[in-house]
Amino acid sequence: MMTHLKSMTVPEIAGVLKELNQPAFRAKQLFSWLHKGAASYDEMTNLPLSLRTALAQKYPLYTPQVLRKQQSQKDGTVKYLWQLEDGNCVETVLMRYHYGNSVCISTEVGCKMGCAFCASTLGGFVRQLQPHEMLDQVLHTQLDSGLPISHIVLMGIGEPLDNYDNVMRFLELVNDPEGMNISMRHISLSTCGIVPMIDVLAEKKLQLTLSVSLHAPSDEVRNTIMPVNKAYPTEQLLEACRRYYKKTGRRISFEYAMINGVNDTVESAQLLIKRLKGLSAHVNLIPLNHVEESPLKPSTKQNVARFQQLLEAAGIPATVRRSLGGDIDASCGQLRRKYTKS
Repeated sequence: MMTHLKSMTVPEIAGVLKELNQPAFRAKQLFSWLHKGAASYDEMTNLPLSLRTALAQKYPLYTPQVLRKQQSQKDGTVKYLWQLEDGNCVETVLMRYHYGNSVCISTEVGCKMGCAFCASTLGGFVRQLQPHEMLDQVLHTQLDSGLPISHIVLMGIGEPLDNYDNVMRFLELVNDPEGMNISMRHISLSTCGIVPMIDVLAEKKLQLTLSVSLHAPSDEVRNTIMPVNKAYPTEQLLEACRRYYKKTGRRISFEYAMINGVNDTVESAQLLIKRLKGLSAHVNLIPLNHVEESPLKPSTKQNVARFQQLLEAAGIPATVRRSLGGDIDASCGQLRRKYTKS
């Protein structure tokens, strides 16, 4: 069982309150306050003072602190660097779209996966985030910005399927009607391709979108930029994606960072088309965010356009992700990296 109240479900909170000789109906009241972002039990005025005092002693509340905040002057994208209770920090990005406000959250402090194009992994892996630490990123981004959050992307620092149990609890909490009540259909979970956990996730038949960070159609290329491919080669990953679609009926989104001279050739597009044949998929082409410690460079606009045209001509839906936050450290891990180096 979780030890932090905000990581608990309503029935679990009811169990805590039972031990304090409180009626079960108080569990929903407490859950609601926590999921509104109450920073102190003193704010919870419909709870008895004796209960608030007991909870403060046994379950102290902590509000994540904004260490740094950057806002794009071009598109309004906001990047937060939050300090957690133990002093570690994680990033969250708020993006504005025509369909609503989306927040990209971190699931771990640091990352084990070692992808060559990502700053998240440069400082190494520290620890997994607890459910309330993921929830707080959504909740306090909403409170700080004053903007209602309607969509969530688990694509910040960390690999969500490496922190599976905590991520599943977070999804349960953020989807709860008594809490933020964000629809599963408005949530996207990204993975670099941990095959066994994709199969485990498929069994839950959640209505979220699975985003697979593919980034290359062959083992030869993928091995050089994504170490996870040596454990779960490309074809194994795509077979898991086929099983996932068969089990859930949910179309898969493939993330594909366009890297100049590495994976943006005509040959790469043709092999990707061959690999995705018969799979209900959408390819999200991502102009690479340059990381100063990496020699990898973004593809040219011409190569990105050509790649997209080849995929669409073969009947594979492909879009080019709109580049947001280009004038701030909006790429995963960049802001945390700068902070920890300073």
